[in-house]
Amino acid sequence: MIEEARGDSHRRMKALIVKISAPVLVAAKRGGLAAQMPVEVAPGKKDRRQFSALEAVGRLLCGLSALLEREMLDGTVGAIDISDVHNLIGASVDPDGPHKLNFSDGLQPLVDAAFLAQAVLRAPHALWTSLSPDIQRNLVDALHQARKIEPYYNNWLLFSATIEAMLAKIGEPWDPVRIDYALRQHELWYAGDGIYKDGPHLRWDYYNGYVIQPMLSDILSAVGAVNPHWQSMRVAHSSRMARYAVILERLIGPDGSFPPIGRSLAYRCAAFQPLAQLALHGELPAALPPAQVRCALEAVIRRTLDAPENFDQEGWLRLGLNGSQPNMAEGYISTGSLYLCSTAFLPLGLPSEAPFWSDAAMPWSQRSLWAHGQGVAIDKAMDM
Repeated sequence: MIEEARGDSHRRMKALIVKISAPVLVAAKRGGLAAQMPVEVAPGKKDRRQFSALEAVGRLLCGLSALLEREMLDGTVGAIDISDVHNLIGASVDPDGPHKLNFSDGLQPLVDAAFLAQAVLRAPHALWTSLSPDIQRNLVDALHQARKIEPYYNNWLLFSATIEAMLAKIGEPWDPVRIDYALRQHELWYAGDGIYKDGPHLRWDYYNGYVIQPMLSDILSAVGAVNPHWQSMRVAHSSRMARYAVILERLIGPDGSFPPIGRSLAYRCAAFQPLAQLALHGELPAALPPAQVRCALEAVIRRTLDAPENFDQEGWLRLGLNGSQPNMAEGYISTGSLYLCSTAFLPLGLPSEAPFWSDAAMPWSQRSLWAHGQGVAIDKAMDM
């Protein structure tokens, strides 16, 4: 691998997440996110304008959360202005404001209210205690609207559970039954080898990365201690997530590409959120040194986001996995959906001097596997 100066990766990744975030935050200041953002859907698919703005808010903040929390706790001047983030949340949940977003009509708002709740769980100082009392109250009221939506019998159970976990964490009334039901069903849906089924059936896609593993982890971290059975689930899930992380890392090709299988590929590098989340919390398994994961994650992020064709002229993300590929998007995907890719940037919540960022670059597994003359390293790297 090409040697690089310490901190180069950290600077590149911070610059890229700022670029991704800018259109959302700027639009919110220039007259309202819903009014300003384009809403691209696949040809022939139904319009998603009533949902897309909340998708952008919940998903982007879910990925930005760790960076925002780190900068607030450090008291540093942020790469992203926290006041812009607070204004975005405030406008989104103001019941009397002109830019309030849809938290109740249709089924989709449950999903993105949950991503917003997950962001609060991940950044309680930046995205809760530092909010004004009025915004806090309006946010809780907005989540109460979304929690009336009945989830599907699959990963959607975790959306309901995440909202409850967030309410519990901030001291609001919450329903432990919704959490218990989601946790117990996913326990039944565990398929082995680190992988959960998405409902009663196994789906060969990346929903373990997009939703299931990260939300299980955040729910159990927030409220696992409340119930002894939940605490035992937390221990079991930690082991499973570590195993899944090893599998994910093995899927990253020498050039940062990965197998394009299953649903929602337009979420791009969000498929590797479990790697990012474990790195953030210092919980990577021994088989995955932090620097190796850093290099692997950056390879995926750059493979799916570096090309100019990933963005329109105003900087908004376009539908696709690698560039503009609108025909590959499902009917439930629109511009706002794409901001789930930000969750691959969770390690930005680590200080730049942390080993994840400062250790010397290391090749990831497939980079070693396909490099000539590294047979000894291959055997060790691929020992799963």
